[in-house]
Amino acid sequence: MDQRPGLNDKQARAVTARLLDLAQVRGPKKSFCPFEVARALCSDWRPMMPLVRACAAELVDQGRLRATQKGLPVHPLRAKGPIRLRLP
Repeated sequence: MDQRPGLNDKQARAVTARLLDLAQVRGPKKSFCPFEVARALCSDWRPMMPLVRACAAELVDQGRLRATQKGLPVHPLRAKGPIRLRLP
């Protein structure tokens, strides 16, 4: 996580764990919005979205999650607008 500036390591670990937990709960055929993770961690969730996207991007880079937009693969840090995450 240290290659992305501004990430608090403790927060990043919590977000990463929540992303993976939600992906496991949904299973391989169902996706979820990253904002679901941000909302679960903080009532003021919008400022959390860059951290959630950065953690999701790291998991996508590791092959642990898949990100899509309108059904097509995207990278969480390059996609504009809403994305969906799921297990690969």
